[in-house]
Amino acid sequence: MKKYFMLSVALLVLLASAKVMASDNAARTKVIEDIKAAFTGETTASAKYAAYAKKAKAEGYPKIALLFEAASKSESIHAGNHKAALEQLGEKAGEVTPKFEVKSTKENLEDAVKGETYEVTTMYPGFIKDANEANVSIALISFNYAYQTEQKHKVMYTNALKMLEEKKEKSMPSQYEVCTTCGNTYEGTAPARCGISMTPRDRFVTFQ
Repeated sequence: MKKYFMLSVALLVLLASAKVMASDNAARTKVIEDIKAAFTGETTASAKYAAYAKKAKAEGYPKIALLFEAASKSESIHAGNHKAALEQLGEKAGEVTPKFEVKSTKENLEDAVKGETYEVTTMYPGFIKDANEANVSIALISFNYAYQTEQKHKVMYTNALKMLEEKKEKSMPSQYEVCTTCGNTYEGTAPARCGISMTPRDRFVTFQ
């Protein structure tokens, strides 16, 4: 009787372990899907903002163009971080063909505000939750870098749209600095170290 009891206990332990492993694998798979989605989104955003910058220049809004250029660089850094995270997890990012439509600068700013709002209120909070639950630290770092930066981009685009509507866009910043580690974007001169990744300012990219 004791022998059967021990065998039953061992079987239950094995079944529980198998269930935990299956759950862990499912959680990890979900995080990988999240990273791939983030990579696609950031790659598209980078290309889109670069195109929006050209449109802003053509319409006579050089300072709005400058903001789009800085943000485009920032998004490319986020995409690079997501790609590196995937590779560290043994996955490939895959090819991305950005799809978007360039409209007027006002409409492009409205689109940028909409996109950044989605990222900071829905996309990245969900991705961060998944990475936390699956304990995938490399994804958590990459998501947090982007999430904190996109919050700043949302404010910058919202302000730019307001300035454009009030015909005050000429008073917008004439310089932006972007951290090459996390994409953190500063209006004017950045501090000695990045407020998100602690990267030294001499490793920032300047747009002016």
